[in-house]
Amino acid sequence: MKQKSKIKRFTARTARALFQLFPENHMLSVSEYQIESAKIPKSFDGFRICHLSDLHSHRFGKDNVRLLRRVADSKPDLVVLTGDMVSRTDSDYSVFLSFAQVLAKQYPVFYVIGNHEQTMGRAALKAFLNRLRKLGIRVLNNEKTELCRGGESLPVYGMWYPLKYYKEARHIGKHERFRLRDMHRAMGGVDPDRFCILLTHNPLSFPVYARWGADLTLCGHVHGGMIRLPFVGGLLSPERRFFPQYSEGVYTMEEKKMVVSRGLGSGVFGPRIHNVPEVVNLTLRSVPGGGNNRFEKGVFKREG
Repeated sequence: MKQKSKIKRFTARTARALFQLFPENHMLSVSEYQIESAKIPKSFDGFRICHLSDLHSHRFGKDNVRLLRRVADSKPDLVVLTGDMVSRTDSDYSVFLSFAQVLAKQYPVFYVIGNHEQTMGRAALKAFLNRLRKLGIRVLNNEKTELCRGGESLPVYGMWYPLKYYKEARHIGKHERFRLRDMHRAMGGVDPDRFCILLTHNPLSFPVYARWGADLTLCGHVHGGMIRLPFVGGLLSPERRFFPQYSEGVYTMEEKKMVVSRGLGSGVFGPRIHNVPEVVNLTLRSVPGGGNNRFEKGVFKREG
């Protein structure tokens, strides 16, 4: 056990050292998307969501001031955090908790856990989530909440994607397949006449999310493929699979959309190469008589 701990610490130190060698790891980009649907209530036309994922306790300036500035520039009505905001190798979670405290004072914040949080151990995870709740952050563990605006509401679901479904290296050949019945068991059903937003960490099961009824799914996990190749895209997923199917951006299946964030940090997975950390902004648009769920990409901004 001690030997495994030493190896983990050495791997984390090596990853952090490599992280410093590539300047794009310390840059920030902002991607703007517009989601249009006849199912979005009129009161939510123009509703802004800022999506952050996979911070892995990284700092963008002292006290994450640069990241907080990008969030403020987004003028969000809601901030969503889709997991792995800390890393399994962290000795404490003060970097993220300080950042979360500032966010929660300024915006409504929803949180779903990723695979790194699940490795904390039951007691540590419970304490961590309780600290988030005390800050005012809404933790969604296989549950639904309602956004209310102008007398109308919009359902938001947050799903804990269990470790047994991740195709990580130690689970190759042993992981279980996530099926529609598992989704229903975890989340119940949805009203097909209402626009449904799903927050979860892993994009791997997008076909299941779409068939379940999620009109818009927000995920992270893949870190943009870590190394991005021109005209090809992401090279490697955290599951150590080459050319992952879902690495960043928007994916469509039968009018259902999934937006995958490239994330912000790298965790123990190594440095980003040609892969700038990303803040994702989405604007909801109610389009009466229009398509059921259309997507338009807006401006892409990058800062040094």
